[in-house]
Order: sequence, then C-alpha cells, then structure tokens
Amino acid sequence: MAGLSGIPIIILKEGSKRDTGKDAQRRNIAAAKAVADSIRTTLGPKGMDKMLVDSMGDATVTNDGATILRELDVDNPVAKMIVEVAKAQDDEIGDGTTTAVIIAGELLKKAETLIDQNVHPTVIVSGYRQAQTKAQAILKDMSIDVSGDSKTLTKIAQTAMTGKGIELFMKKLSQIAVDAATAVAKTERVDLEESVKIVKITGGSIEDSEINYGLVLEKERLDPMMPKKVEKARILLLEGTLEIKKLSTDAKITITDAQEMASFKQGEEKVMADQVGAIVRAGANVVFCQKGIGQAASHYLAKNGILAARRVKDEDMKLLALATGAKIVGDVMTVTAKDLGSCKLVEERKLGKDKNMIFVEGCTNAKAVSVILHGSTEVFLDEMERALEDALYVVLDVIRSGRIVPGGGAPEIRVAEKIRQYATTLTGREQLAVSAFADAVESIPLALAENAGFDPVNTLMALRSKHQQGLQTYGLNIKTGDPSDMLAEGVVEPLKVKTQAIKSATEAATMILRVDDVIAAKQEGLKPKPGQSPSDYTRPPY
Repeated sequence: MAGLSGIPIIILKEGSKRDTGKDAQRRNIAAAKAVADSIRTTLGPKGMDKMLVDSMGDATVTNDGATILRELDVDNPVAKMIVEVAKAQDDEIGDGTTTAVIIAGELLKKAETLIDQNVHPTVIVSGYRQAQTKAQAILKDMSIDVSGDSKTLTKIAQTAMTGKGIELFMKKLSQIAVDAATAVAKTERVDLEESVKIVKITGGSIEDSEINYGLVLEKERLDPMMPKKVEKARILLLEGTLEIKKLSTDAKITITDAQEMASFKQGEEKVMADQVGAIVRAGANVVFCQKGIGQAASHYLAKNGILAARRVKDEDMKLLALATGAKIVGDVMTVTAKDLGSCKLVEERKLGKDKNMIFVEGCTNAKAVSVILHGSTEVFLDEMERALEDALYVVLDVIRSGRIVPGGGAPEIRVAEKIRQYATTLTGREQLAVSAFADAVESIPLALAENAGFDPVNTLMALRSKHQQGLQTYGLNIKTGDPSDMLAEGVVEPLKVKTQAIKSATEAATMILRVDDVIAAKQEGLKPKPGQSPSDYTRPPY
C-alpha cells in the first residue's frame, strides 16, 4: 500500500490476502452461486436426492434443502452467509429454503452481469430492495383467504410432502400433519419442536403411523409389580427425586450395635413411605420423575398400584405438562390434587422384539401431541420425519395467517410480470436492477421444469403467455409439462413461505453485493508441543 512520496506502507501481516473491487465481488458471487447450484436440482416434486456422507461414514439421503445446507461443511465465509440465511428461513417458516437460496444465487448472477456493465453495486442494491418491496405487495394481492378451510390445509400439507418419496402414503401423513398442527395451534405462541414429538419405529407399514393426543415415552415402568395399564390416569410430574439423599464425603455416622443400624434403615424407609404417602393422598396413580427413584420408593409405589418411570428427559416433561395439564412439582411433599394432570390411559406396550414404551393417551385439550412413524429403514424414516416437519410448519403458517398462493411457479411468474411493468416506470440504472430481479425470480419455474425433464425455455414462454391472458393461478403441471390451474390441481402454498423466501434471498444478495473488500488473515498452523516432531503432530490422534 503506497504512502507519501511513493513510499509503500505495510499495514497487513505478511501472508494476508486482499481482494478489492470487482475481484472481491466476483469471488463472493462465485461462492454464493456454488451453494445455490448444489441444491438447485433438488427443487420440486421431481427433484433429485443428495447423498451426504459425514466424517464417520454415515450417509444421509435427502432432497430437503435445509438438511443439505445444514450438513454441508462449508469453509468459504460467503458460502457460510448463504447457509445462515437458509437456516434463518427454515427456523422462521420451516419451508422454502431451497427457493430462497436459488433466488439469492440468481440475483447475484444477474448482479454480476450488471457490474460488468459498470452499474454500481449500490444502484443494484437499491433496485433489488425496491423490487423486493413491490414483490411483497404483488404476492399479498394475489393471495387467497382460506381461514377455517380444512380441505385446503390438507392440500398445503400434500404440496409440502410432494417429492419426498412418500407419495403413496401422502394422504395418510398429510392428515396426520393437519391434525397435529391444528391441535397445537391452540396455544398463542407455538414452537413445534416443543409441542410435537415425532417417534420413529423401524418395522411395520407406513399405514401404521398415527397421531397420539398425548405423549409416547421411550421408557418402561420401573418395577414389574407396577400396573402395565392405568385408566383415568392422574399424573404427577416430579422434577425432584424419590430416593435417599447421599451423604457428603466427609459425613460421619456412628453406629455401635445392630439395633442402631436397624433404626437407621427404618428411618430411611419412613422418609420414602412419607413421600409416597404424599403422592397417594394427592390422588396420583402415575408418576413421571425427571431424576432418580430409589428401590425403596419403587417398592412403595408398586405397593400402592402406581405406575412410575424415572430419568424422563426435560423436554418430555415439558411436553407432558402441555399434554396433560399437569404442573411440574419440585418437592413431592408439597404436591396437591391441583398439581396433577389427567388422561384417559397410560399404558406400557411392547413395540418390536425388545422395545417397551409408555403411551400417554386421550388427553383432553392436549396442547402437545406425538406422531408415531413406522417405516422399513432408518434412512427412510428420517426422510419421512423431514417431510412431516415441513408439512407441520406450512400448515401451521396457514392456520396463523389464513392466506395461500397457487404453487407450481405461478407466484414467481406473476411477480416477474408485474415487476417488469413496474421497471418501465423508473428512470436511470435502477431500472436495470429491477428488471434483473424479475428475471431472477423466474429461476424457480425454470428449475421446476428442468428438474422434471421438460424444456425450461418453452415452459417459461407458455407460463408467461397464460399470465399475460390474466390467468394468474396457472403454474407448471409437473405431470404433463403444460400450464394448469394450480388451484384446481390442489397445488397451493402458504403466502408466508413465498414472501419470506423472496425477502431472505434479497437480504442475502444485497449483503454480499455491498462487500467490495475482502481481507483474509494468514491462517496460522498449530505448532507442535515441546519434544514433539512436526511429523508426529500431523499424525491423527487415536
């Protein structure tokens, strides 16, 4: 770096790398496009799958964009930014990740062309933001209110599941998704991860999958003398413990004869008997304990006909509280009847050869539910779980907002057409950026057609023609390759998925375009310890 009188001034450490101006922008854009290209072929009902193999050799086969990006071990900082945007889309909406990343990559690709034409990145960013605001209004205008329409919720779930390899059983699973989302939507602020538990069981048919208005615990009763089945259950959720507290390491007990030993033991047993007595007086006949239950307590519980399980996970305790209406109690001696939850049935059942589970069923007004999935292999079950989660999120989005848009690329064609019209009203170079935004949005129907084996250009022209005729609900029929009315076909998506995808893509693209200087410090290798040779240091640890 030159200073006064041409004397160079060095401000960076030796080995640092710096890219400025168009070079930095091109490198950043190339990294973002690489991420988008990696998942482009997964879009749509006929998208291809990716096999992701981790460092341990375990393979994941999926076409879920969020899962692919989460598993990618990216090192480039710009690629990481794109992945983070995709994660934010998935966390916020639960679907639309692939769409957001593809549009972001296309926006940057169009921006690169404009930069080569000497359009300043600031002008491009301004144009993109204007177009994004306009796109939100266009999508809202074309959306349809379906509040209270349960049939539409099923169609929404089926659209989200299409292409996940479970089409033969989609009717069954989509109904499960609608029932589960409807049940937990009763609470004001719903977090699906804290309200819906998905239990995967290898073996059986997908048709055996079901929703349980309660909870399924991967636990078994503590004592074989306890009842396996409790009807009209009154449930105690205990955060504390039901066992004798261990003495500290420096504690001393002086016992001089056998009588004192017997008295000491009787004292311990009385403590346990009193605690179980408190449970019995409160009216509980089922106990789920987050911590330990000792042998003496287990004996007294069984003697009183109480079914109990210990070491229940914290998240399961919270789900049980939501499902049964029970309060989580810290001190068993303070429990009252008001603290107990209720359900029709608690039962231990054997699933498979040697797996016992406890089913909590028939909870009135359950605010948490379980979904039990059956499948032939763990890989297939994992993909079923991902498909179900996508469906749960989009159904919940529609229950909240009540608005949908047609699928099959129809919203993107409509947005592109209207934004091109909007671009003609602008002056200056921002018009070029707005037009480029319209072209980028059309990358979604192009990818849908290409992944389905149809000619993308012919498909795009046919869709544009229909929309110019005022048929704004027409999108790509994935079976025939021709434009069809997506509402009539039952292919619909939540409005929020589309608006958030375009917003996320625009934010990612503009954030990257505003970077014109990349300064990378030299990566320092770890030095060997004293007495350790470099060759020994590079050897992998065992």
